[in-house]
Amino acid sequence: MATLHSCLVDQAGHSPAGGGNMVVLLDFFRIVDRSLYHEGAVVVNKFKNLSAGQKLQKVEEFKKNLTSQQTFFTKAKSQSEAAVKASFIVAEEIAKSGQPFTEGEFVKNCMMKVCDVLCPDKTRAFANVSLSRNTVANRVCEMATDLKTQLIERAKDFVAYSLAVDETTDATDTAQLVIFIHGVDSNLCVTEEILDIKSMHGTTKGEDIFGNVFQSVTDMKLPWEKLVGLTTDGAPAMCGEKNGLVGRMRSKMREENCAGELTVYHCIIHQESLSAKVLLDHVMNTVTQTVNFIRAHGLNHRQFQSFLQEIDSEFGDMPYHTAVRWLSQGKVLKRHFDLREEICQFMDSKGKDCTVLRDEKWKCELAFLADITSHLSALNLQLQGREHIITDMHDAVKAFQVKLRLWETQMHQCNLSHFPCCQVIRNQESATVFPNATFAEKLSALCTEFARCFSDFEAQKSNFELLRNPFAVDVETAPVEMQMELIELQCNGTLKAKYDTAGPAQFTRFIPEAMPQLRQHAARILSMFGSTYLCEQLFSEN
Repeated sequence: MATLHSCLVDQAGHSPAGGGNMVVLLDFFRIVDRSLYHEGAVVVNKFKNLSAGQKLQKVEEFKKNLTSQQTFFTKAKSQSEAAVKASFIVAEEIAKSGQPFTEGEFVKNCMMKVCDVLCPDKTRAFANVSLSRNTVANRVCEMATDLKTQLIERAKDFVAYSLAVDETTDATDTAQLVIFIHGVDSNLCVTEEILDIKSMHGTTKGEDIFGNVFQSVTDMKLPWEKLVGLTTDGAPAMCGEKNGLVGRMRSKMREENCAGELTVYHCIIHQESLSAKVLLDHVMNTVTQTVNFIRAHGLNHRQFQSFLQEIDSEFGDMPYHTAVRWLSQGKVLKRHFDLREEICQFMDSKGKDCTVLRDEKWKCELAFLADITSHLSALNLQLQGREHIITDMHDAVKAFQVKLRLWETQMHQCNLSHFPCCQVIRNQESATVFPNATFAEKLSALCTEFARCFSDFEAQKSNFELLRNPFAVDVETAPVEMQMELIELQCNGTLKAKYDTAGPAQFTRFIPEAMPQLRQHAARILSMFGSTYLCEQLFSEN
């Protein structure tokens, strides 16, 4: 074998093939030599008897074979990486849609059938995409772990963060606790992500909820001193000052010697819906009973749909109302008002007493409730959505309170410009029957209830104003530690121009680092949740 090696170098000690690849080839031939040695002396003698030129030719052949093999393995590796990436993409879509992991096999079956039609030459590439149940489960776990790692790394730069916590019961009667986080880093960039989901198989008391939230905060290595806000759904187990989540969180922060105070909010959307409870509940109860009679029984529902078709009604059905989905109330009331005559006829055909449904006063109350509920639903939709700044949500609520005062004044004057259903019913019924004074009192009561429910938001008005428009804030009323920085800010024409161009939310990033108190204040406000909408959205999708 030494003879074979010696032929690769000429008498001057130079490689005949030239270049650094010769070293690789020498190593390759050493491996070949060992293999040939074990295969027998016949093969060895074959190479031994070759001339120098033949041996050089054999070297070139081996080089080509090596290059071919390298190309093959590189291509195979590339195809394998693409197949794995495709597997992750499908697993992500399955997880996002809430589908069972076994759907991966169904997706692959569809992919293969499409491939057979569109690109049969790519069948092997599609076949290499692994989408078995276990593979999809593993892919989802890997992505979840990676996302958690990314969030932990990003959280290291948080200067302030807030939590939104909500709890519900799933189809298996298991309590599910969802925690979202709003974090603001040193560049005043906001991160809005789900922090954790905890299944609670036992009780759901304040101590149980706190234990799960505490574990999540600990697992994510979040510092307690940077927690500035907590938003809940307002349940007693959540907002109890002693044994509830709020009270226990504050106690924990005192134990950790946190300098800042925890700002607590009851979900702004829940408060808006609770405020509506001061309205005409007896009207909604009657509507719910009627709808349940029609929709809860299959035969009644089919007959009602057929009845609407026979009379060529503009509407083909009555929507179903559930207390959990509060926005459905406005749709049900409006449809009940539009079909009030048809519903009475159908109930008569079923032998049901419709005295209440035909009462003039009740119909006026139905019209008023349908109108005001539609306005409340519009506000609710305005408050929903991702990445809302709490100051914008507060502005929307304030605007609605101003509208309520306007509507109260107009209702006293029997001006129904913003109440279309009331206009219809007043034109049909006697003007003396329409209780506009009573409805004005209801609007006044609703306005008072809004002021009571949103008092905690109103208490933060001055803090909100510092973020919303720092150039208009009276320096003398601002916190002492911010006054000097605020003067410098208000006197800076360049920053004022950027504020006018970028707006409040984006302007915070332009606040100079030389103004740390203003930046810290902006981070606190930007991190706060105004609602638990993200939690409820997650519940509704699952």
